[in-house]
Amino acid sequence: MLQPRIPVNPLPPGHPIPLTDIQPATTPTPVVVPAPVPAPAKAPRTSVQLTPGSAVALAAGGGAVVLVVGAVLVSMLLAVAISAASIAVVAIVLRLLVRDMQKGR
Repeated sequence: MLQPRIPVNPLPPGHPIPLTDIQPATTPTPVVVPAPVPAPAKAPRTSVQLTPGSAVALAAGGGAVVLVVGAVLVSMLLAVAISAASIAVVAIVLRLLVRDMQKGR
């Protein structure tokens, strides 16, 4: 079941060609290739030019995005930390209650 299986070639191997029967290579006649058609000229692309005012606005916008994303991430982390702390307090209170019930107080 776990033995490797070697594939079997259904066709017999080809016959080797002896080196003495090889004919010398002849140079082929040159093929004339027509010249490629030039591509149509593209309209010049306009590049975006930043003025000092737009550069400041772009930097301010990027800074605002970074601050908003940072505030969201910090608030999510704070929410997880508060949830974990409250669950830990509940677990301690439940453990004390169960221990008191087992003692029969």
